[in-house]
Amino acid sequence: MHIPIDPASADPIYEQIRSGIAEAIARGDLAAGDALPSIRALARDLRVSVITTTRAYNELVADGLVASVQGKGVFVREQDPASVRARALDRLAGQLAEAARTARRGGIGPDALHELLSRAIEEDS
Repeated sequence: MHIPIDPASADPIYEQIRSGIAEAIARGDLAAGDALPSIRALARDLRVSVITTTRAYNELVADGLVASVQGKGVFVREQDPASVRARALDRLAGQLAEAARTARRGGIGPDALHELLSRAIEEDS
C-alpha cells in the first residue's frame, strides 16, 4: 500500500497515514472486507515506527472506517454514505478553520482565500 508521507508536513505522520487510508476507502480503492497490511508490515514499508502506525490504525478504528479483529488483522468496514459525509464535513470544518486562522495571520483576505479554494477544487477535479 502506497501512502505518501511528508516529514516536513505540519500534520503528524500518524495523521498522514490515517488520512491516506481514509482517502483510499472513500475512493473505493479499499472495499468493505479488505484487509489492511499488518501494523508491522506497514511500519516497515513506510519506514516509520510501529507506534506511529498503531496510532493511525487506532484513529481509523475510532473513525469507524476499519475494525480490528483479534488475531486476524484490521479490515475495512462497510461504510454508510451519510456517516462518511458527516465525518468528511467534520474534518473539513477543522481544516478550513485552520486555513482561516493562517490566512488571518498572514493578512490574506476572504477574497484571496476563496480564490485559493476555488483553484484547489479545480486542480483536484
